[in-house]
Amino acid sequence: MIEQLIMLMMEYDRGDARRIQHFLKVHSFAKMICEYENLKSKDQFIVESAAVVLDIAVHLCEDKYGSTEGHLQEKEGPDLARWLLKRLDYDADEIERICFLVGHHHTYNDIDGIDHQIVIEADWLATLYESRADEKTIKAAYQKLFKTPKGRQLCEIIYDV
Repeated sequence: MIEQLIMLMMEYDRGDARRIQHFLKVHSFAKMICEYENLKSKDQFIVESAAVVLDIAVHLCEDKYGSTEGHLQEKEGPDLARWLLKRLDYDADEIERICFLVGHHHTYNDIDGIDHQIVIEADWLATLYESRADEKTIKAAYQKLFKTPKGRQLCEIIYDV
């Protein structure tokens, strides 16, 4: 079902190669971290799904607010994600947890579970590169945000931290 969700999200972001590339990278990193952390299959499914739809509200926020700031995406994202997930056979509990993660993927304090941690790390692994973060920003993110062994290892390898 992840492949179906990826295709729906690609259609949703049609023509926006940058955003499509972003969520594909976030998904790939999330999947790697999940597999290393030995998450239960249902938990991994939720993380991978959330990784695909994390930034679903970007276009809406650009149009509505002229901004893609994280708090705006967290505000607008869950309803859009819920709408998309209901088009597939996600159960209500899965949808709610995925929407929680979408609504908190820019919230770095009070991280609520390993799934939340993995989503944040995967998003940052892609974003640090895409934003051309400097060494100071990368080191600060590594120290503050990366907690899982695989997320830390990936950050060390990719950014030579």
